[in-house]
Amino acid sequence: MARTKNKIKSTTEDRVFDGVSFVVIAILIFVCFYPIWYVFCASLTDPTIVAGAGGILLFPQKITLDAYKRVFADAEIWRGLLNTIFYTVVGTALNVILTAMLAYTLSRKNLLFKKPLTVFVTFTMFFNGGMIPTYLVIRDLGLLDSRVAVLLPGLVSVFNFINMRTHFESLPAELEESAKLDGANHWTIFTRVILPISGATMAVMVLFYGVAHWNSWFREMLYLPNSRDLWPLALITREIILSSSNAAMSDGAVMTQEMADAIKYATIIVTTLPILCLYPFLQKYFAKGVTVGAVKG
Repeated sequence: MARTKNKIKSTTEDRVFDGVSFVVIAILIFVCFYPIWYVFCASLTDPTIVAGAGGILLFPQKITLDAYKRVFADAEIWRGLLNTIFYTVVGTALNVILTAMLAYTLSRKNLLFKKPLTVFVTFTMFFNGGMIPTYLVIRDLGLLDSRVAVLLPGLVSVFNFINMRTHFESLPAELEESAKLDGANHWTIFTRVILPISGATMAVMVLFYGVAHWNSWFREMLYLPNSRDLWPLALITREIILSSSNAAMSDGAVMTQEMADAIKYATIIVTTLPILCLYPFLQKYFAKGVTVGAVKG
């Protein structure tokens, strides 16, 4: 006898709800996606057409690469890109390593003063010295106009620390006990047992810290006032966006306002494209890493 499958019949209310949900989600996707799509199209379109488009541009028209040629011909853009890569790679490595070490230490059940230390660390997420006191500390330490001033503040994000500590606490205690029976110390347990099985959480930490470093510009603007050669690409992009047409590029060339706007669009694309290309490779770890480190009720 043929087996029949029971299907739940959709009611009119269900179809209406699905239709409304689809329309709302489609609008939200369009609202989020269109600005970057417009910038991409404007960076490839003839500047005179962009000026007369009135903010509506669905596809590139009269494609030209003049803006990208001007961007890549600017030595300051390349210098800013190299600085950004340095800050992102070195800063992310330091952030992840120190966060993991702190999270592992405060996740041990037999740690002396565990709760007071955790409260002390968590307290800094809600209350801190503020921008001016932090600047005065950096200045008095003689760190202004140095790469250390960019990397030192905020080495550990308390939010990321809480996620990672919760993940470490959720791991089976038998793993650590069996490693101790084999003569392993805490460093061996941390590097040979805990970290290898925490790949998803570590990937999310790399994503969080990496994006923050790549897009960072405010801290650099404060701590690198006289060292333009140490500026990251995001800060240079900000200067280009805020600058007038005659000062849009560092080579001193005079250009029209339309061309200056095209250079701004091209610079934005150059700044955001690496992160957009990196995210799909880490996306599969994102949901898993966040839920693994979530607080369980």
